[in-house]
Formats: sequence, structure tokens, C-alpha cells
Amino acid sequence: MSDHNPMRVAVVGATGFQGGATARLLAERNHRVRTLSRKSDADRPELPGISVAGGDLGRYEDVRQLFAGATHAAVVLPLVYQAERVMTYAQHIAKAAREAGLRRLVYNANTRIPDRTTNVAAFETRRLAETVFRESLAQSGVEVVVVRPPVYLDNLFSPWNGPALVNEGVLAYPLPADAPTAWISHRDLAEAVYAALTVDGVAGRTFDIGGAQTLTGSELAAAFGQGLGRDVRYVPLEPGIFEQGLAQILGREAAAGVAGIYHYVASGAEPGLMAGDDGATAEALSVKPAPVDDWVARQPWQMWSGEES
Repeated sequence: MSDHNPMRVAVVGATGFQGGATARLLAERNHRVRTLSRKSDADRPELPGISVAGGDLGRYEDVRQLFAGATHAAVVLPLVYQAERVMTYAQHIAKAAREAGLRRLVYNANTRIPDRTTNVAAFETRRLAETVFRESLAQSGVEVVVVRPPVYLDNLFSPWNGPALVNEGVLAYPLPADAPTAWISHRDLAEAVYAALTVDGVAGRTFDIGGAQTLTGSELAAAFGQGLGRDVRYVPLEPGIFEQGLAQILGREAAAGVAGIYHYVASGAEPGLMAGDDGATAEALSVKPAPVDDWVARQPWQMWSGEES
């Protein structure tokens, strides 16, 4: 599939950060992109090059209309961690994909998933959705590819991290300092999803995608220091404190779901969960994630400077 042979892509989650990055990349490359938004007409976001219709994943007819005429789909679920709701969403998406006769569906689990079952809703609901897609589409002719990213660099370019990084040289995040992590940007995630939509020979595979480097906390701080041109030190944030702050933005339920990932990593139950895969994904998908210091150097950090606050 080339940029000159446009896909018609149903993007589930295009109004969010990860799905939005994928939708923008597809639109930039002249593919036709559609998505759903639960917001009213007046509040619905305008996304250049992307068709946004009103709808809800919990209503099958809305999902069916999103997928009608699509050739491909890129799916990332909202921050919902109730198994019954996630099951309904996944079943609706799978049914609509079958009826539309999609060529390929790429599912971004939005996290790595441990091999063994856990009591962490963020892992198990995403594992549940992946199982629904694979089982429901197995005999349909719709190819399924799964990507499982680690942690996003863009989380650090935010009002909660940016000012401390720029003004104090402090990088605080709820991962243990010694946890090896293959940080990835939203843009590089989008490149990986795009490749998973288009590359031959990857149907049925699961990719633990990640950035160009696997870094501990101190190594991440050094990369940020190089990109920012100043000394930076890493401070491991207690996941409970992170969850309290996140609850003010997302609400208690969603915050607990997201924070569950960090509580699990902090427990040491699976030390390499967020690490890289020695380049296997980059080779299979022909993607080249940017080194962390290069990504840092490209961000407009001056917006967080105390001189402009």
C-alpha cells in the first residue's frame, strides 16, 4: 500500500492523543480518515483532513456507520477499564469490521501486556479486547495486527512536567529509577501503526513497539539534559501520588486504571515489561524511532520557561 493508493481508514480514538497522532499522519499522507466523537455538534473538535461524526462505541449502529466503506481500521480504546463495557466496544468494532470487509485492523493496546494474567484492569481489559478481535475476526478475512507500546515521551511535555524540567532540571515520573523503559513519542507510535496498516507479512502478529533506546531513569534524565542543554535529574514519583494528581484531570476511575500500570511496574513483578525488543519491531515494520535527545531538542520547551509564565 503506497501513499498514492489511498486507504479509507476508520480511526477509533482519533480525538485522543494516540489515536489523534495516527489520524493526523494518515491525513497528511492523503488517506481518507473518519472517526467518532461523543461530543455534541457544537463541542465536536475540528480535525483537519479528518471526518468527525457523532457517535458512541456502545451503540452498534454508530460503529457500523463509522466502518461502512472503510478498507482499514486503527483502534485505540478510550480510558475505560470496566470489562463489560470494553467487551461491548470490542464486539461492536469486530462486527463492524467483518461487515465492512476490512483488509486489516490494527489494534493499539496502549500499553504492554504481561504474559500472565494479573489483577490490573488496564492490562486485562486490553487483553480482553485483543482476544475479541482475534477470535471474532479469525475466519473473516480481516487481518489483525496488534501493537503494544510502553510509555510516551509526550507525557513529559506537559504542564505537570515541563516547568520542572525547564526551570529546575527535575524529571519526575512514576516509574522506578532502575526500570528499563523504551520510551516512544506519539509521532513514532503513529509511524508504527501506519506501518502495521500497510506492511506486508505482519498479519496476525503482535509487536511490543518502543523507542530507539531502552533507558533507566538516570539515562532518560541524561538524554533530556542533552536535548535541553542543562543538567537534569530523575526523581521516581510514588504511583499513588501520581494517581491523585491524575484523578483531578481524568476522574477517579480512569486515573485508577492508568495508575494501575505504574503500581504494577513499581512492584517489580515483571522488571522488563516496558523494555525494548532489541530492534525486532523496527526491523519488521521498517520504522526508525527518534532517539530521546533528538525528540527533546525538537520540542518548544520555552513555553514552560519561568520567563514566559
